[in-house]
Amino acid sequence: MTKNFRQVFGETKPVIGMVHIGALPGSPLHDPSADLVAQARADLMALQEAGFDAVMFGNENDRPYEFQVDTASTATMAALIGALKSDITVPFGVNLLWDPMSSIALGVATGAAFVREIFTGTYASDMGPWTPDAGKAMRYRDRLGRSDMAMLYNVSAEFAHSLDQRPLPDRARSAVFSSIPDAVLVSGQITGEAAALSDLEAVKAVLPAIPVMANTGVKQETVADVMAIADGCIVGSSLKFDGDTWNAVDPERAQAFMETARKARA
Repeated sequence: MTKNFRQVFGETKPVIGMVHIGALPGSPLHDPSADLVAQARADLMALQEAGFDAVMFGNENDRPYEFQVDTASTATMAALIGALKSDITVPFGVNLLWDPMSSIALGVATGAAFVREIFTGTYASDMGPWTPDAGKAMRYRDRLGRSDMAMLYNVSAEFAHSLDQRPLPDRARSAVFSSIPDAVLVSGQITGEAAALSDLEAVKAVLPAIPVMANTGVKQETVADVMAIADGCIVGSSLKFDGDTWNAVDPERAQAFMETARKARA
């Protein structure tokens, strides 16, 4: 386990709940009448009351996604998280899809404990050719004085196909060697779609000393199987009303999920 990961999450297998912010100004789905802070606060409180170990703020609603997020989106996210800081009682992270540099900037500005993104690899994606730069992102983090902010590397990008034909475990092992992430995340093909348990097993087998987490599609019915393999998980869609990514967090679903997750960890 890496130092930064341990400092944020301790020795437990963390369960991180997603706070999906409503569409931000400048994005096609933005609703000027929406109270983004109130919506985010309701989701945050539901997750914390359910006992999630950490939360992560993301701009899932800013479709179509961008590789270079508009400055207004980053600023709005920072202001929104700032408005919620007094309500946050657990470690929190951030992710601005799909922009590593803006995600780092947002994490530094808000005092986030961790950041998630696609930092490595080359992909053909719905958004076009995708070539993130982990070296640039990590140097930016350190230059801004936040070498303690944990970097969670998603190594199986959603909405994309890796142009690197090496098997996923080889790509994950290589990313750890060349880019020193604090955790490796394994995802399904799109938001809310589960990563194959065989992929989790294969990546964990080659990275026994590095936290490997399930990043998408974890459900109450599957969390025990996931936690038997992975070192934690990130969950969003299955906690929403009717299991719909675009709905608000359902407090009853969140409570039930964490009850099952705690039993699985025990």
